[in-house]
Amino acid sequence: MDLLDMIQWPAFAASVAAAYLIGSNAKGRRNSGFWIFLLSNLLWVAWGLHTGAWALIALQVCLAALNIRGLVKTEPAA
Repeated sequence: MDLLDMIQWPAFAASVAAAYLIGSNAKGRRNSGFWIFLLSNLLWVAWGLHTGAWALIALQVCLAALNIRGLVKTEPAA
């Protein structure tokens, strides 16, 4: 098994952890969840590039945009 093939497992774990944190009532945990989701987006894109999974890459780009939106909405107002 190639090292890049292994990226899918930390991407999976980060996605699950982020989804858990996003469901929190605590603003800080939700904020952390969006950052972890962005990490998982990067990991999934890396894996998608390695495997040629173009639909997955497109999905991750769209999800990253939504995660950035969520991150902006959870940041404290200045």
